[in-house]
Amino acid sequence: MEYEIKQHDKFKFIEEGTGEPLVLLHGLFGALSNFQSLVEYFRQHYKVVVPLLPLLEMDILNTSVGGLAKYVHKFIETRDYNGIHLLGNSLGGHVALVHTLKHPERIKSLTLTGSSGLLKTVWAIVIQKEATTSTLEKRQN
Repeated sequence: MEYEIKQHDKFKFIEEGTGEPLVLLHGLFGALSNFQSLVEYFRQHYKVVVPLLPLLEMDILNTSVGGLAKYVHKFIETRDYNGIHLLGNSLGGHVALVHTLKHPERIKSLTLTGSSGLLKTVWAIVIQKEATTSTLEKRQN
């Protein structure tokens, strides 16, 4: 299925269906085709929105998870979406998580699939805990 790529200001996106907005964020090497079955299914009940993340168009200083989260925030504000169901895959999940932590006011639900950015924090906590436990054991002996 071919989708019309819409443009509003600097933002390119697809928007299919009506209802509460379901915003899908693709990963680093993602394409619209990755979400085709989701768009087809959910457009019956939601306004499915897929912003095209400008991974290759952003300047080097803003090409980061934080920079993409700012881009998504500006996109959401420009389109004036509220009560958003935000779903992010891979890098898109990391961006969705950072965006939701900084701007929870318009987000109704968050779904992460294969999200980057989760294990690094978990491993840092485990390593820190193990180091602390080892240090305490050595001090007691």
